[in-house]
Amino acid sequence: QVQVVESGGGLVQAGGSLRLSCVASGSIFSINGMGWYRQAPGKQRELVASFTSGGSTTYTDSVKGRFTISRDNAKNTMYLQMNSLKAEDTAVYYCNVDVQYYSGSHNYKHWGQGTQVTVSP
Repeated sequence: QVQVVESGGGLVQAGGSLRLSCVASGSIFSINGMGWYRQAPGKQRELVASFTSGGSTTYTDSVKGRFTISRDNAKNTMYLQMNSLKAEDTAVYYCNVDVQYYSGSHNYKHWGQGTQVTVSP
């Protein structure tokens, strides 16, 4: 089994910062992709930022220049530094990891339970 746990959410005023963390643990041979998603009330879940298996990063346009994704491979941990937060960033933020259970296996997606980020105007 694989467990994915996010932390770091909270309530912050517009213009403030938060740092989210995501830790993956369990039966992991390798992690080949990691990403942050968010879902606001009444909206579909959207990709915010991610690493590809090659290590490159992508960001949705609305967070470019404000959010930074990073990872510590030794700790199976990913971070999302969020600066200059806006009210429209309010959402539940989810971590997703693509895991190989053993060498040569397929990648399997695992989701965390989410962490709430609320930005007050």
